Amino acid sequence: MKVARKYLISGIVQGVGYRFFAQRAAARHQVLGYVRNLEDERVEVWAEGDARAVEDFKHDLLAGPTFSRVEEIEETVHDPSRLYSSFRIER
Repeated sequence: MKVARKYLISGIVQGVGYRFFAQRAAARHQVLGYVRNLEDERVEVWAEGDARAVEDFKHDLLAGPTFSRVEEIEETVHDPSRLYSSFRIER
């Protein structure tokens, strides 16, 4: 079953390679969508894919790259948009 989730990630997640980490993790899990920095120092992620893949991807997002420190992930459930054919870094 295909699912979509939006994650707002708080903590030390900008300036530590978090977006590139998320892009690599998305490729491993075959998750589609995007990652981008927000002005309030959080990172936003849109993820679409098989339910298990998206859940595994979320666990990677919780871990983050070496120099990050994830304090919180806010998750909202959405219907898959099917607008994405890859996972990209947005600016």
